[in-house]
Amino acid sequence: MKFVEEIVVDEFLPTFRSLLAERLREHDLTQSEVADILGISQSAVSKYAHGEVARNDRVLGDERVAGLAEDLAEGLANDELTSVGALVEIEILIRRLERDDLLAELHAAAVPGLTEYEGFDVHDPDSSLRAAERARSSVRRGVGTLETTSGFVGLIPNVGSNLVECVPGPAGIDDVAGVPGRIFDVKGRTTVPGDPEFGVSGHVAGVLLAAREAGSDARAALNLRYDPALVERLEEIGFHTVEFDGERDPADAIAAVDAAGADALYHTGGFGVEANVYLLASSAADAAARVRDLV
Repeated sequence: MKFVEEIVVDEFLPTFRSLLAERLREHDLTQSEVADILGISQSAVSKYAHGEVARNDRVLGDERVAGLAEDLAEGLANDELTSVGALVEIEILIRRLERDDLLAELHAAAVPGLTEYEGFDVHDPDSSLRAAERARSSVRRGVGTLETTSGFVGLIPNVGSNLVECVPGPAGIDDVAGVPGRIFDVKGRTTVPGDPEFGVSGHVAGVLLAAREAGSDARAALNLRYDPALVERLEEIGFHTVEFDGERDPADAIAAVDAAGADALYHTGGFGVEANVYLLASSAADAAARVRDLV
């Protein structure tokens, strides 16, 4: 785990300080004056001057970085800019470079898992990266609950179960995290093939998205084996269940019903289609927790 702040400290700041020190020296400032402006020791300035500080080539070659160093050196040398003013300009550039730019790219290179996200800003509380990781984490927690829930294995359909959760405002199945390969009953044991991923569930994710289009505000879904007694049990404990036509495409069939406020959707099957119950919930973790009321 490496924070973007470490990239700033280890890669950006030594490079930028050395550039700024060079430009200030070009304005005939002494090492002592440069040290005072930068808030560092004269020996550090000397190391910059003699190339004894490692510099990042990508930061060094960025025209915006070089341009800012030149502008700040001129302003500081001519007393047209204070150290505080220079600091503000540097901070603004750093924040800009952290948003899907140079520092974000260096961060992604240091943390390969970040490369799957485009346009991310690790400081943005509403970023797609944060939303995706929260959804994936919720599915993990939910799967952990299912694995330790005695009796869940008996609710797994022949086609397998999947537990899914979408990010806010999903546009399609690529915005829905689920279990790759589905959850199966293997010799009486709940078996999970792998870690949650996005875009791996066509069926249950499709049902969730269709339910949302039909008025549901659910963010997660879990499919279970259909049994009239299960539907009755759901209704007994206060679930609002809605039936749809299992012989039609789920998107079309669910569009024909009112899913607003539904806690569960179900169909009784069709030609070549296994009957299923779909629990709907605000999160994957919550959907899995609801199973404990059924076993």
